[in-house]
Amino acid sequence: MIEKTVLNYLIGKNITGIMDNVFMEVPETPPSEYLLVEKTGGGEQNRIEKGMLAIKSISKTSLLMAAELNEAVKDVMRDMADETDIYSCKLNSDYNFTDTTTKEYRYQAVFNFSY
Repeated sequence: MIEKTVLNYLIGKNITGIMDNVFMEVPETPPSEYLLVEKTGGGEQNRIEKGMLAIKSISKTSLLMAAELNEAVKDVMRDMADETDIYSCKLNSDYNFTDTTTKEYRYQAVFNFSY
């Protein structure tokens, strides 16, 4: 399951000290900074699975912190294919994804995987 692989990989990287703050769903009492891993699509071709995952960098304190978390995520994801059973990990896009309703600062990086 690609989501679990990415989740464990990010936990192991201890991005800017938020090692225990990487989730697949929003916790009941979310910390001030955390990451969410969400599968947004997938498929299979010639027995090679493909997936698209969004990694949301969330901060309650500032947009700058959310942007810095996003950059840290992109940095560690560049080496994921070298360190795991994943064949390919490519950045599709990243952008400001702030939730104006909850006033939660977010950036989102979307990656395409082959595994």
